[in-house]
Order: sequence, then C-alpha cells, then structure tokens
Amino acid sequence: MEKILELKDIVFDYGNLRAIDHVNLEIGRGIYGLLGPNGAGKTTLMRIILGFLTPASGNGKVLEHDIKNSHIEVRKKIGYLPEIDCLIPGMDGVTLAAYLGELSGMPKQEAIKRAHEVLYYVGLEESRYRKVETYSAGMKQRMKLAAALVHDPELLFLDEPTSGMDPQARKEMLALINDIASKETMNIIISSHILADVENTCNHVLIMNKGKIISHQEMSSALNQETFNIIELKLRGNIAGFKEKLSAFRIEQDDKGIYRVHLPMDFPSQSLFKTAYETNVQIRHFRKSKVTLEDAFVTAIGESNAH
Repeated sequence: MEKILELKDIVFDYGNLRAIDHVNLEIGRGIYGLLGPNGAGKTTLMRIILGFLTPASGNGKVLEHDIKNSHIEVRKKIGYLPEIDCLIPGMDGVTLAAYLGELSGMPKQEAIKRAHEVLYYVGLEESRYRKVETYSAGMKQRMKLAAALVHDPELLFLDEPTSGMDPQARKEMLALINDIASKETMNIIISSHILADVENTCNHVLIMNKGKIISHQEMSSALNQETFNIIELKLRGNIAGFKEKLSAFRIEQDDKGIYRVHLPMDFPSQSLFKTAYETNVQIRHFRKSKVTLEDAFVTAIGESNAH
C-alpha cells in the first residue's frame, strides 16, 4: 500500500486534557471519512497533520514529508477546507483564490489562471468578481473548496464541507466531491457530522473517540457487520406502550414515520408481533433493514465507551 499518511504514537495535550492519545494510523490512496463525537479529537488531529500544532510525542509523515520539520512542504501538497469562515473581506473570489495559490508557491500568472478554472469548476464563475463577504453560506463553502483546490494538492482535507448549506446546495457539493474523487489523482479526508454525506462519498471510514482511533475499515466492511438485526416497522395504535415494552432496545424514527428497531442477533424478530398484540398496536409494515453508517458509528462508540 502506498502510504499517503503515517502517524506513529501521536500524543497531544491541552493542559491537563489529553486530546490525542497515542494515535497510530496508516492510510493509502482513496477517500476517507473521519468521524467522531464532539471533542473526539478530529480537528486537533487535522491541525497536527497540517503543522498548526506540534505533538507532545510521536512522529509522522504526510506524502513522505515529516509533520514536525517540513511544514511548508506538507502544506504545498495539502488542500484544506476549514469548518470556520476563513474568507478575507474586501477581496473578490478570483483575487482571493489567486492569492492563496501564490501563498502555496504558484507563480502569479499561473495562480490567476488556475483561480478562474477552479471557480468555474465549483460553479462560481458568474460571481467570481463579487466580494466574498457578499456570498451566501453555500457560496462561501464553494469558495473555500476552490481555495483548497487552487494549487492542485495531492491530499484534500474537508472539515464539514456541507455546513450551512440547503439540501440542493449540499447535493451539489457532494457531487463535486464525488467528481474530484472519481479522477483518482487526489486523496480526500472528510470530517463531517452528517453521516449520510460520508456514506455517500467515502470508501474508507475512520472513527475517533476520546482521542483514539477506535475503528479503521473499508466502508463496505463497516456496513456489513452483522452485530444486530434492524427491523423497519410502520405502526398504528398505542405506539408509546409498544416502545416502552421494547425500551431495552434502540429504536429510531425517520421523517417518514418508519421505526427502526435494533435487536440482538439471538432475539427472534417475530416476537415483535407478540409485543404489538400485548400493547394494542397494529404493524402495517415489517422488513429487515440494512446497516447504515450511523448504526456502525453508534456501535463503535458504544463499545469504546464500555471499555
């Protein structure tokens, strides 16, 4: 496996708080989802890789460059879309993209030419001469993506890339990310709280909890773990009583009113009909469901916390 990123025993503390706890990680080419609850250490880990923070111990390489001693070389090869609003007021889109290209080491004329190209690619060609502070939330996310792409990096970090976007803009952003990934010339790491976005774009998933990498697998493997049965139900009647009777199990409801009941593998799913009869509930729909990334995520975090 060609190593894009290699971390060995990385530790980082904020005072008495251990934010990164002896992280060991190797990743190859592809598109990775980085998941974890708030405070898991995702952003801190990204900042260490980018050279913004220096680990207390451990070492690592990004694209063969040392993360402690080769910050400039690393940043020339990495594109970064941060979660925070980082655009410079007073600049128009093309000027800002070109400026960031120059900061990455590109000659001025090449940076200007490339700025026009990436703004066209992300759908901002008609707004490239507008001041960036006048952009909508969705346009700002596109602008940040263009800035991350302008120097044609080998590794792209996207921190909450669909943050603040309406459903249509989010769909278009995900299509852009998939298009970038399909060219297979750029490797991508996406950190997002929207698990469906990661599931629809990534072919690998990393899960962090309490400063540790607790899971690192291919997406297909993560979604094929048969650790429980998930049954989809449509219900009518005393639903509160039905849920109370099954309170030992995880039950979710989607926006279409379908309930998903997570049952242990040794629990007979037919017993749900008995529970429905006892609680005066009608089951109008009954089907075994597929494991989602959310299911895999919740299971991994639960097992990690239990340990």
